[in-house]
Amino acid sequence: MTYRYKHMDSPVGVLTLVARGEKLSAILWENDDPERVRLGELVEDAGHPVLVETERQLREYFAGRLETFSVPLDFAGTEFQRKVWMALTTIPFGETRSYAEIARQIGSPQAVRAVGAANGRNPISIIAPCHRVIGANGKLTGFAGGLEAKAFLLRIEAKGQRDWFA
Repeated sequence: MTYRYKHMDSPVGVLTLVARGEKLSAILWENDDPERVRLGELVEDAGHPVLVETERQLREYFAGRLETFSVPLDFAGTEFQRKVWMALTTIPFGETRSYAEIARQIGSPQAVRAVGAANGRNPISIIAPCHRVIGANGKLTGFAGGLEAKAFLLRIEAKGQRDWFA
């Protein structure tokens, strides 16, 4: 199946929004590794309804007016990856979790590194909030959009209550 995409300017750089059918399949970063999220044929479609709605919701999120996204998601990955990605969607706005906490949540407490690997391949950044996953020591860890973008997203959600660069 063909994927449809559109670009969106955002406070964290140009994002590429990707849909397959009537669901959102990916949000890719400006300097994303092309191997991180593998997609089929991409066709530009700036008017695709899911992409237009995703952009609208992301703009509301960046403006601090949206805490919960409602676009339908299409996670393409292994069963384990999909479990991790769905667990990400349960992390409340303004909160964080460790990789170990996600591993326990999905019933695989020994799979902390595998959770980290799946988190790194999350195709739907921001909406499936992999930026809310931090190291066990409370420090920011790897992020496809870069640690500055991760800190920026967490600051939006913390409403200035934390300094994530500290």
